[in-house]
Amino acid sequence: MTSRHHRRQTLAGALLLWQLAIVVIVLAAVAAVSLAQSQATFDRVEGRRVTALAEEMASNPLVRTQLVRPAPAEMLAPQLQSTLTRSGVTSATVSDGSGKIVASTNPTLVGTRMPTGGPRIAEGRGWSGELPVGGVTELVAQAPVLGAAAGDHLGTVMIGRASPSVWQRLVGASSYLLVYLGVASVLGVAGSWLLARRIKRQTFGMEPREIAGLAEHREAMLFGIAEGVVALDPHQRLTLVNAVGRRLLDLPEHCVGMSLTGLGIEGRLYDVLAGTAPEGGPGALARRDEVVVRRGRVLVMNRMDVTKDGRRLGSVTTLRDRTELAQLERELGSFRSTTELLRAQAHEFSNQLHTISGLIQIGEHEEVVQYVRALRKHRESLDLGITSRIRDRAVAALLMAKSALAAERKVRLLISERTALDRLEPTDSADVATVLGNLVDNAVDAATGAPPAGEDDRGAWVEVELRQDASSVEIVVRDSGPGVAPELAQEVFSHGFTTKAAAQGGDRGIGLALTRLVCKRRGGEVSVANTREGAMFTARMSVGRPADRATETVR
Repeated sequence: MTSRHHRRQTLAGALLLWQLAIVVIVLAAVAAVSLAQSQATFDRVEGRRVTALAEEMASNPLVRTQLVRPAPAEMLAPQLQSTLTRSGVTSATVSDGSGKIVASTNPTLVGTRMPTGGPRIAEGRGWSGELPVGGVTELVAQAPVLGAAAGDHLGTVMIGRASPSVWQRLVGASSYLLVYLGVASVLGVAGSWLLARRIKRQTFGMEPREIAGLAEHREAMLFGIAEGVVALDPHQRLTLVNAVGRRLLDLPEHCVGMSLTGLGIEGRLYDVLAGTAPEGGPGALARRDEVVVRRGRVLVMNRMDVTKDGRRLGSVTTLRDRTELAQLERELGSFRSTTELLRAQAHEFSNQLHTISGLIQIGEHEEVVQYVRALRKHRESLDLGITSRIRDRAVAALLMAKSALAAERKVRLLISERTALDRLEPTDSADVATVLGNLVDNAVDAATGAPPAGEDDRGAWVEVELRQDASSVEIVVRDSGPGVAPELAQEVFSHGFTTKAAAQGGDRGIGLALTRLVCKRRGGEVSVANTREGAMFTARMSVGRPADRATETVR
């Protein structure tokens, strides 16, 4: 059993074949131009010569005399043959005034009519051009033989020169064409070899099929993954982006080659892609995940510099869409609130039971009764303070859970007396709970362990205020923490900061970023300001009709 091994063509061989093909095409074009020029030169030079011969013979007195005599062929035939021999023309023919050929170097033409190139001959003027003579196309010149009297047309003299064939002209030009072909072949071989060596050095010795394979693998890898990939050169120009990256960053289709500033990318997103940060300078944002909000999407980005032999080639950034976390947060908000409430209450009840058990063991029964009454009063006031002002069960449960969790961290959660919230549609309630939960968590983190910013004897505290009108809900969360630096008033939302992370220098989360995202989706906004006591976050969002009113409308 035998198998054929087809050897793949090398880069040098491919270049040589292409160059030889180009050389052959060029030579064919040169040959065609040469043939055209040769034909034009022949028509010009031989046309003048046969015209001069025809005019010379037409003005010969012998020709004039013999044309008016009987049997002119006897005297004109030797004259025509002499002209043919002396000048090297193909044919010489004489006709009388009626156009009948009376003498010719081609005996078969005698007695036939002479072909004419037009009425110019009958008018006594000469003509030159190509005509069929004896079955062969010749370049001819026709001159009239005029008598002594004015306008007396005795006959016509025609001198013809056969045009060389294409092969004859090609053979005549083959000498220099072969030289051109040899020189071009030598230069093509040398040039293709040098060019192939240069290209192989630049492509690390890979052949075209290997380069094509790498390109195919790269396309399959980049466009087959679910994450976005963005590559930049050292001048912050886009050199590569896959479809996912273009969609996540909302980039135009033909964006490769454009700079970040030309694409309208600025602020936090520019800092992450370019690897710069105000506090760290170039390269400060590298080798860690960064959270960025871009046109309604929460993106987690990781940037890596690409270097070779100590030379920086650019950077590659991967992007992951975390926007769906907002939806998950909304769907799981009610379950999380209930879970947190039960856990916090279980912990609180455990501590209270330990206290009651201790009082019983030491015999302080009256103290036990007073302690239980105090606990019941505190619980009733807390439940009444929340449920009387907040009629939406999910939001009320969330605040009760947050209150218990805050108490574990020695932070008081207060409900403003101006709070008023009706029942909401489930989707509205979930979004309000998401925003409120993130803001309260952020405020509790800020207030925990921080001395009050103003003169306040309440200790660490967080105050929540909910206000509602016909089409919107406003959430105000105040805390007794250290506040927010003025330069971070906007960046805490676009960066995904939390107050705790900003204060301790930890990782940046997505709580505040999701808060702004939810508010913007509902046509609202979230902002932060510093007060004498600490920070105040204000979130506004539009909502649908309250559930009670919607029910009344349906009824």
